[in-house]
Amino acid sequence: MSWYARNLGGLLLAAAGDAAVGLGEALAVSIERVNALHATTCDLRHPGSPSATVALARVHDGWLEHLVLSDSVLVLDRLDQGATVVTDGRLAEVIARLDEPDDRPAVGSDAHTGRLRSRVERLAEYRNQPGGFWVASTKPEAAHEALMGSTPLAGLDAAALLSDGASRLADRFDLMTWPDVLAILHKDGPGELIARTREAEATDPDGVRWPRGKASDDASIVYLDGLELRRCAAGDC
Repeated sequence: MSWYARNLGGLLLAAAGDAAVGLGEALAVSIERVNALHATTCDLRHPGSPSATVALARVHDGWLEHLVLSDSVLVLDRLDQGATVVTDGRLAEVIARLDEPDDRPAVGSDAHTGRLRSRVERLAEYRNQPGGFWVASTKPEAAHEALMGSTPLAGLDAAALLSDGASRLADRFDLMTWPDVLAILHKDGPGELIARTREAEATDPDGVRWPRGKASDDASIVYLDGLELRRCAAGDC
C-alpha cells in the first residue's frame, strides 16, 4: 500500500542519514517504527500485511553504500567493468516454482485476476521465511536479508536505482542490455526510459509476449551521474 511505502521511506531516509548506522540496521529500525505506528490498530501477524521493496544508496567517506531488498534493481556503471547489476531474485524464483508455465491468461481478464489472487495466497507461505523471499513488511529481521555492499566512488561513473516496473526493458522484456539502459539514462534521463517502457507495454497489452502481473507497473528511477556522485561526496546532495 502507498501509505506503507511513504511511511517506511521517510523513516528510512531519516535513519540512513546517520552515517554511523549501517543501512541494514537503518532499515530494521525503520520497519520497527512503522510497526509501532500501527501496533494498536493492525494485526501485524497477518500474512497479508502491507509490504515494500527497497533500494537504497548512500554516499559516505568516498564510497557508495547500497542495500537492495526484493525486486528493485541497482545498476552500477563501473569504470573498469561497465554495468554491474545488483538484484534480489528470490521472489522471482519462488514465483517461477509456483506458476504453471502454460497457464497464461490475458492480463486483466477474470482468469488472470484469479490466478494472481491464488499466487498471492500461496506466496504468503514463503514471504519473509528461510528458503523463500524477503521484503520490508512487519519483520525487522528481513532487513538483514537484503543484498548489501559498497563501491569506491573513484571507480564509479554512475549509479541507477530502478523499481521493477522501470527495469522491465532489460530484465523482463529483453529489449535492452543494461549498458543500453545506462546510456539512455545518461543522455535523456529517467523520463525517456519510462516512456520507452510504456511504449513496449502498449504493444503487448494482454501479456502474451511478456507474461506479467500488470500491463503497466509503477515505475520509479533515481539516476546519479559522476558529477552528482561527486557532489554527494562533497555533502551537496
